[in-house]
Amino acid sequence: MRFTTERAALLVRVLQLVMFAILIAGVWYGRPGVVVNGGVALLVTQLPALFERRYAFTMNEMLVLWITLSMFLHAFGTLPLPGLDFLTPYKAVWWWDHVTHAFSSSLVAAVGYATARALDVHTDAVNFPPAFMFVYLLLFMMAFGVIWELLEFYIGVVSQILGIPGILTQYGLEDTILDLAYDTVGALLVATIGSAYLADVSDQLAERLSPRTP
Repeated sequence: MRFTTERAALLVRVLQLVMFAILIAGVWYGRPGVVVNGGVALLVTQLPALFERRYAFTMNEMLVLWITLSMFLHAFGTLPLPGLDFLTPYKAVWWWDHVTHAFSSSLVAAVGYATARALDVHTDAVNFPPAFMFVYLLLFMMAFGVIWELLEFYIGVVSQILGIPGILTQYGLEDTILDLAYDTVGALLVATIGSAYLADVSDQLAERLSPRTP
């Protein structure tokens, strides 16, 4: 069965409904961490539609599905398992955090790739050859990964002080190193297939960088 853009759009809607249900479950059971993560994830999945309505900036359905699936994995990962009060997929499934990090980091790397390629297309003053883009994406993602780990740590500390556990959690130095390793996997994924799936986004960015004629 061929996976069409219509099926991708349908799957996006289904995942958004599930994330909304996760948000409601967090409110119902008094889980602030689930509410915050579910709410933020659901909000991020609305951005493609918002950009299209407000700025006529379109993303293909596969890219929107990529964004939505990444947010869904994170939101679902914070949901306590039935009958197990403090055990979530992040804690119960050993690979959940790794897969989620790879997906999320690929989104960040995609932003870096699309922006750099848009500048390359927009002006002849810069030229980013494939080898440069490859190294750039790895360094960009590793720098962002370090910043994210620091934010994750401090947000976790503040949430514990405020008595709101479960927003973001770190599990030690080994977990941090693995997170950075899977961040690199996400960057490698974008470096490999970015030109196929992000060219249209880069072209639209480049067009907006060009001065408009009166």
